[in-house]
Amino acid sequence: MNIPEDLLYTENHEWVQVIDRVAYIGLSEYVQAALGEIVFVEMPELGEKVSKGNEILSIESVKVAQGLISPLSGIITNVNEVLEEEPERINSDALGTFIYSVQISDMKELDSLMSAEQYQKFIDKLD
Repeated sequence: MNIPEDLLYTENHEWVQVIDRVAYIGLSEYVQAALGEIVFVEMPELGEKVSKGNEILSIESVKVAQGLISPLSGIITNVNEVLEEEPERINSDALGTFIYSVQISDMKELDSLMSAEQYQKFIDKLD
């Protein structure tokens, strides 16, 4: 399983890539494998204000439907519209497929995210 060093991670198995004050958010390979074939991604609305810890969207796989929790507070600046027609892209390239991005309103919230090393230790405890 690939856990890139240049990303941050959440306990909900999301990856976060920060470019300037914008966070691009996707699913880790760990949770992608656990979910199985993804068949639907409900996207948030552009311009929507989100708060850290609140459910922001839903992902459905052949196994389960799961809510996705926002790891950061801010405003939705982009959604990956390709996933509306091709949600399975997450299965073929979880780390290269962002779901949405957020203009971060509180950069200190990044301190609550895990480094790649911390995330590896976290998932090792789950297995």
